[in-house]
Amino acid sequence: MEKSRVLIVGGTGYLGKRLVRACLTQGHETYVLHRPEIGVDIEKAQRLLSFKEQGARLVSGSFNDHRSLVEAVKLVDVVICAISGVHIRSHQILLQLKLVDAIKEAGNVKRFLPSEFGTDPARMEHAMEPGRVTFDDKMVVRKAIQDARIPYTYVSANCFAAYFLGGLCQPGKIFPSRDHVLLLGDGNQKAIYVDEDDIAVYTIKSIDDPRTLNKTLYLRPPENVLSQREVVQIWEKLIGEELQKSSISKEEFLAAMKEQDYAEQVGLTHYYHVCYEGCLANFEIGADGEEASELYPEVKYTTVQDYLRRYL
Repeated sequence: MEKSRVLIVGGTGYLGKRLVRACLTQGHETYVLHRPEIGVDIEKAQRLLSFKEQGARLVSGSFNDHRSLVEAVKLVDVVICAISGVHIRSHQILLQLKLVDAIKEAGNVKRFLPSEFGTDPARMEHAMEPGRVTFDDKMVVRKAIQDARIPYTYVSANCFAAYFLGGLCQPGKIFPSRDHVLLLGDGNQKAIYVDEDDIAVYTIKSIDDPRTLNKTLYLRPPENVLSQREVVQIWEKLIGEELQKSSISKEEFLAAMKEQDYAEQVGLTHYYHVCYEGCLANFEIGADGEEASELYPEVKYTTVQDYLRRYL
């Protein structure tokens, strides 16, 4: 089967650069949207040039120029958007509505993968303020996609490994301690951790797969469905030492959260749902979803233990 031509929007970002690399590695004709909005950000400019050297094609387009988006979309079969939905960086999820309009007008796109890549927003109707804004905005985009009858795949990648494993699931920490760890609650709620490079590989695997058409692709590598305590135990085994442990109750966590600024509160709300409620692993995947490691057993994903080795 001929591989789809792919346009990646947000290709210079944290996940986007990995999607570009995976797309090229898997042999797709790869286009990366070059947005004038990057201004004089030399790092992004250099990254775009490196993509070009690797074989990607740069195409100019802007969310402020509808015609440019339509022309960019007409070049490809699949559009993947990876613009930021993280408030501590920039929250741009609703900009995708302009991309949906362009895809609808172009009429040629066989599949659209919007910027999701975290918790499945369809399961977060109960989410607390202010963190629920992330899920609500993603659902607005989903509704627009489905109202426009655009074929889609939604990717629920759960916890980015660097954000969670590096700090042993402690908010605000990105390197593991060798002496003490703060457990969120009893530390026994299961979560799911996925290496960001693996997220990109699984995502690109899905784009020409009829099994994932108009479905949610859940990334649940079986060895990486672990509680915070289990993550800590893996780290302790690697370093040959036992960490001192304390804990913070959900009431204490929520009280401390309210003292933070808005962007931090959004992120901490997500931590609360993951680490105190176990929202990522407390349900079975239904008929409207597929699990990535089952569909693509050939992918040798990075285990939590292997990921943590890099910090030794």
